[in-house]
Amino acid sequence: MSGSSTINGASSAPSPNSKPPKVSSWRTAFSRTRQKPFLWWIYSPSPSSVTFALRSTIAACLSLGIAFWMELDSPAWAPMTVWAVAQTTRGESQSKARWRIIGTIIGAIAAIAFMALAPQAPWMFFPLIAIWIGLCSGFATFVSNFRSYALVLAGYTCSIICMDAASNPNDIFFVAVSRSTYIVLGVLCEALMGFIFATSQERQARAQMRDKLESALILVSRTLKSILGAERGALTAARNQFGTILTINDQIEFAEVEMGPHGHEGDHARAALAAVSILLSRGFGMATRLQLLSHDHPAFEQVAEEILLFLKYFPDRLPLSTEVPDLLAELQHLRDLCRQYAAPHRHDDILTSLEPVPELEPFELASEQGAYAPNLDERVLFVSLGELLGDMELAIVEYEASTHIIRGDHFHFQRQGHRDTREAIHNGIRGACVVMITALIYEVTAWPNGLGFIAITTLVCGLFATKENPVLGTTEFLKGALAAYAMAWLLVFVLMPKVTTYETLFLFLGPAMFLGGLAKGNPATAGGSAAYGLLLPAMLGLHNHSIMNEMAFYNGNMATVLAVCISVMVFRAVLPFSSSAERFRLRRVMLSELRGLAQPSHKPEISAWVGRNTDRFARLIRHAGPTPLPLIEACIQGTLATLTLGLNVIRLRTLMDREYLPESARRPIQLVLQYVEHSTRRHDKAARVANAAVRRLRALDALETDLITRLEMTRAITYLVVIAHTMQTNADFLDADKPFTGEHSQLAKN
Repeated sequence: MSGSSTINGASSAPSPNSKPPKVSSWRTAFSRTRQKPFLWWIYSPSPSSVTFALRSTIAACLSLGIAFWMELDSPAWAPMTVWAVAQTTRGESQSKARWRIIGTIIGAIAAIAFMALAPQAPWMFFPLIAIWIGLCSGFATFVSNFRSYALVLAGYTCSIICMDAASNPNDIFFVAVSRSTYIVLGVLCEALMGFIFATSQERQARAQMRDKLESALILVSRTLKSILGAERGALTAARNQFGTILTINDQIEFAEVEMGPHGHEGDHARAALAAVSILLSRGFGMATRLQLLSHDHPAFEQVAEEILLFLKYFPDRLPLSTEVPDLLAELQHLRDLCRQYAAPHRHDDILTSLEPVPELEPFELASEQGAYAPNLDERVLFVSLGELLGDMELAIVEYEASTHIIRGDHFHFQRQGHRDTREAIHNGIRGACVVMITALIYEVTAWPNGLGFIAITTLVCGLFATKENPVLGTTEFLKGALAAYAMAWLLVFVLMPKVTTYETLFLFLGPAMFLGGLAKGNPATAGGSAAYGLLLPAMLGLHNHSIMNEMAFYNGNMATVLAVCISVMVFRAVLPFSSSAERFRLRRVMLSELRGLAQPSHKPEISAWVGRNTDRFARLIRHAGPTPLPLIEACIQGTLATLTLGLNVIRLRTLMDREYLPESARRPIQLVLQYVEHSTRRHDKAARVANAAVRRLRALDALETDLITRLEMTRAITYLVVIAHTMQTNADFLDADKPFTGEHSQLAKN
């Protein structure tokens, strides 16, 4: 939106005392992280981090003690499971525990099947494991949250069981049962400690979900207020909210787990967030129309002032449940105003006033001199504003439905995310390559710890496969593994030789684990702490009747560290991740789907289009890395412009399906859709066709006498104006045949 455009036509150029626009949220968060003192999370942790570290440490030590008491052959796997499952929120921990059990069962069954298929045949056995790891890693890319963890767990659990039983294949069933026992023991201990530390879990989960939805609605109301008020930074603030919305959407699933038996509150919450996303995208279209259309619109200015007044007090009223019905009533009143002015009419059809809503100032529809008939540009603005208010009303309705159980409710809603086929194939190939490389090393060297080396490598690769950016994820994991190695050395050679009872071991091991819990509670060190907590118990060589000597320590842990190093090298060298290539690929997929929206045979859905592109937008932010800020801003601008373009194409398709338009009006619209469908390079020509369609519909509107037909023409012009402007100002981004450098991008000035 141009900095010179306002509702009333006044200039909004920055004054000498005005504050500069804020930078993007991810850069701000990065700066804040850099400003914190070194190791602040150890000597000044947050209360939530201390609580998480304490309950996880107790659960890990409890599971280890029970494993010792049960005389299990590898007791270290019980605390490893605790640290693998433990998350900072109870919903995340319970969800991950459930999917870990499912993945373990699948992996155990696969291990038994593979051992039966290839007994004493390594040339067949290792490729089978490699293919299985590749398939699990690839399919894990297509699902979200801990469902992907369950798939990669099925992969490396199969590998671990097979490697343990490779020396004696007849024991495969007993090894599978043993590993499953460790998993269940660790999960139960973590769940027990979580239950003890959790207070009023269901009530808190409902309150947190309500608070998150309120924050999303309040943020979007402030953004709309900024757009209608032509404030600087409005569109930047709107862009930053997409990532927040996606994060809240993922957390709703965990809140549902914490709520226990519940209705469809989570589905309504996801629908509310989808409506908020659509509302934000409509805000971009509204900003474009305010920029392009003339500003001599007295009726629109009056309605906009009333909407700004509504939005001003909206954040204070939304948290009050008694205010929600009044909010909906006032929104309906404002929508009636927009519909009244959006509908074409004669001067004598205008009423002098509308019935006012209680506690709302009456709005005069007519000027003192007489009735007022809005021109076409003003009707376009009213159509856009009315649709925007309709989405806000839907978001509030779904928000209200998410706050309580509705009897007989069968509502379901699931956000559609981006599925990256190439990323899945790359993850599968990397995982398979790692297995084959480590298997080759084992076959050539006959290393006594070679089977364990392969098993740990598959575990690490499985965890890497769930990372969107394996370059960043592998580096942090390697740091955590080295930290675990250093701590294990201290425990094994300095402290554990003095251990004679489990209680003494707990005194030494507890603080080391507690340190890892504090690190996991800190977002900046959470990636490395995952490796630290997972690998530390395995490096200690914990057994009932023996302690690890120096040769066993160096041989065994060298295999663990080498497994992490091999995995890091493979994920960096085999089909290496590139931020620029990722942006180019995401853009091509998005533009391909955009052209598909205009196909007559395709029935597009707004929720699916918004959901997938919101996911892609969040990926752009997360994959930014060291790329210069101007290019990232240009990519974000192009992504959101494409999102807005697609929404208006879908609305045009919906308009055409209603069949109220005459053939003379349908032909130019069909031509625009055809150009959008086949536009690859000549987007400037498509923009000219869209502008020509706008001129044609304006001429038809002046001659048309049927009010419904004129209203449909007004809606068509509303969408075509944004399509033409977006294709003209984002031609470089919309060209899928070449990389986008952002050099010629016309960024909107806020």
